[in-house]
Amino acid sequence: MSGRRALITGITGQDGSYLAELLLDKGYEVHGMVRRASTEPYERIADLRSRLTLHQADLLDPSSLTAVVREVRPHELYNLAAQSFVPTSWVQPSLTGEFTALGVTRVLDAIRLVDPEIRFYQASSSEMFGKVQEVPQSERTPFYPRSPYAVAKLFGHWITVNYRESFGLFAVSGILFNHESPRRGREFVSRHISEGVARIKLGLAKELPIGNVEAHRDWGYAPEYVDAMWRMLQRPEARDYVIGTGRQSSVRDFIEAAFAHVGLDPADFVRVDPARLRPAEVDTLLADPGRAKQELGWESRTSFGELVQIMVEADLEAQERASGRRRRGPGAR
Repeated sequence: MSGRRALITGITGQDGSYLAELLLDKGYEVHGMVRRASTEPYERIADLRSRLTLHQADLLDPSSLTAVVREVRPHELYNLAAQSFVPTSWVQPSLTGEFTALGVTRVLDAIRLVDPEIRFYQASSSEMFGKVQEVPQSERTPFYPRSPYAVAKLFGHWITVNYRESFGLFAVSGILFNHESPRRGREFVSRHISEGVARIKLGLAKELPIGNVEAHRDWGYAPEYVDAMWRMLQRPEARDYVIGTGRQSSVRDFIEAAFAHVGLDPADFVRVDPARLRPAEVDTLLADPGRAKQELGWESRTSFGELVQIMVEADLEAQERASGRRRRGPGAR
């Protein structure tokens, strides 16, 4: 793969950082698109900075996108940038639409104008299934979005299909189910749990406020999912793929596994916080990743229990470094 160039929007996020590592390991020249900010949110790619080229552009500004695509001339473009937190989408629905929906159109248009041979990956989401019409969900399952975020993602998904069919672009969407890691943002429920449990174990917090504990999700390990993204752009034909484990656990299961890892009883610490409940809930998501296994040769390898342990251990170590505290009792090293 030496000599290939890739451009990643959202390179500073969880998926963008893991994807950058993967592509660098494969010999790619990797470029990232970042927004201008008063501070540099580059923590996740700090160890990669000397091996990356970063460019300033914005999904709200078509001319900046076209300029970056023209400068980099990538062979592959991965669009991972978005307003990606579901609760925020109810507070800022219009801005979510600008970034997460129309931003996709602007990137696709830049490709169409500069070089239609660029292969394009769009980060779609299992949230598009929303009020699910069948279980499990495959590439053929009808969509029923239940949040402004999911509606915006659905626009991005269908505009990708439209540009593929209208202009002949190699443009694909990965419909990724929940995928987590120690690099997950603290606002997401998985990281909220793992960091909260770590802080409770170290005596830095006394409770874990949580929303709907009965929501069921298909949870996977993020570093494995970026490999699926790459595989989609290596195929001879542009197709969309559902990416998930095919297994399901609840938020309650995540909480219980996290507390069990540190030897504590969640009943002593968990508090339901009504402010964390969604206006319209997505009760259950479960992937049918059969097409990905058959055509991409991809399947998840990390179990749910292993994922929870990875995240709790990483947060325990981070909180120990930051606070100087050390864990004691069950779960201590």
